[in-house]
Amino acid sequence: MLQLFLSEPTWVDDNGNDKSAEQRKSLLSELESLIQSLISSGGRSEARLWLCNTLSGISSISPRRQRELFVSLLTSKPTKWHVAAQLLQLVFDKQPRKVGPIIAKKSYMLEDFFRGNPRRILQWFSNFAGSGGLEHGKGAKALSQFAFVNRDLCWEELEWKGKHGQSPAMVATKPQYFLDLDVQRTVENFLEYVPEFWSSHEFSESLKDGEILDIDTKFFVDLFVDLMYKEDFEEIWEVIDEFLTEESFSFLCHHLLIILKEQELQLFLGLISKYLNPRSQSIDYGNASQWLEIILSNCTADWIINQLLLLNAVTTQGRQLLRLMQEEGSEDLKEKIKKLVFQLCESGYANDLAPIVKECFNRKTIEAIKLLSLQSWAIHFRLSEEFHSPESWESLFITNGIRFRKSNKYALLHDEFSEDYGSDWDERYSKTLKSKKKRKHKKKRRRSFDPDKSDENELKDFDLSNNRLGLQSKAGDWLLSTDGYSTTWSSVDLPEHLSKHCFSLWLKWAFSKWRDVA
Repeated sequence: MLQLFLSEPTWVDDNGNDKSAEQRKSLLSELESLIQSLISSGGRSEARLWLCNTLSGISSISPRRQRELFVSLLTSKPTKWHVAAQLLQLVFDKQPRKVGPIIAKKSYMLEDFFRGNPRRILQWFSNFAGSGGLEHGKGAKALSQFAFVNRDLCWEELEWKGKHGQSPAMVATKPQYFLDLDVQRTVENFLEYVPEFWSSHEFSESLKDGEILDIDTKFFVDLFVDLMYKEDFEEIWEVIDEFLTEESFSFLCHHLLIILKEQELQLFLGLISKYLNPRSQSIDYGNASQWLEIILSNCTADWIINQLLLLNAVTTQGRQLLRLMQEEGSEDLKEKIKKLVFQLCESGYANDLAPIVKECFNRKTIEAIKLLSLQSWAIHFRLSEEFHSPESWESLFITNGIRFRKSNKYALLHDEFSEDYGSDWDERYSKTLKSKKKRKHKKKRRRSFDPDKSDENELKDFDLSNNRLGLQSKAGDWLLSTDGYSTTWSSVDLPEHLSKHCFSLWLKWAFSKWRDVA
């Protein structure tokens, strides 16, 4: 029977069969190579996404330190242009009013934004209001106000759609006349002959709420990235600092880490260890983000990203890894993995894992933790492949000391058919037939009785009832001592639950010893 290794070893010097333990480590190393080849060939980007998702659950980093972490990433060499662009896009989407004043301060730079682009010109400046007390839009308001205040300078540059132009006095009394303004030609004239407009108070005020970002966000992203890195514009960095402090660590990870190249993710993982403050008490070993914090904090300078990708994949994405193997793996690879899993899950010594766990807390290396994770995935694989019947599951529970209770999920269904279950066929058929005759008599319906047809119908009724009983009796759902009987587990979910339970228990043994080892 499959050994889950749920009893804590005694931790004496001679912890079981050393030869057996070394053989297990060798098999686990072979399994690692096969899974690494699977991830490299078909699922590396997916594995990085899984790791980023686990990282996003880290909660021990304070807002100030998370700001320092991401600023360190942004200012690292080579320059992270694409990360800055993604971050600015987030700022523009969530807090455009914070960057509006910066655009207003640099309003003269928008000459290039509008030059040669009629679409942008019309989107920003053509929203003049008619009669009815409505106000001009922001760009139209800036254009009209500047034209009135500086009419001696620029009124002749206004282009009108009619046969003749409008005087300032006439437009002042009837602002709706601005609807006759040829906006495109007028703005093109301002670009050519009225440079004062682009640094004017009127134009600057129209930009302060950041609404202009909606016209072409990419232009402003590129502009701000240049201001960040080429001019080291302090006000942009202040906005970024504030944004990185206010947003949750989870949000930032989900939106920034996913675009990192592998070397950049490796850099981030190296940086994050300096900012973590892992819990010393109340660690949830079933929470991958929490034990990953401990690994990144303690297993310094001895890991590479391949190890973390594999460790995270086999412990948090067991089902997806199985799916990846079925979809992307060759038949030869599948057969090799299946053979290794069978060997790893054969009954062995109860203390076979003790040397590996001891290595975890003696050397504090990710290598030993990775071996434990591979053993847990082997358990997941074996359970998924071979355990299907309720009898096999309950035998597994008993063998490994897991207390269980049958779920009462189907109790109502059982009660409904309890009279039929186990009865003699003839007796059940007779009772059913009599019951139907009584109902027919009560409803006073006159029908010709066809014995053959009636028998056929009664047999169908019986088969349906019996099939439902069969489904009910074959169903397997249990409450387990592994989680304090808090969740009903089906045979579909048990492989993942039990493998994760094993791994979290082994980690608990290892991490609890770390404080005692110099």
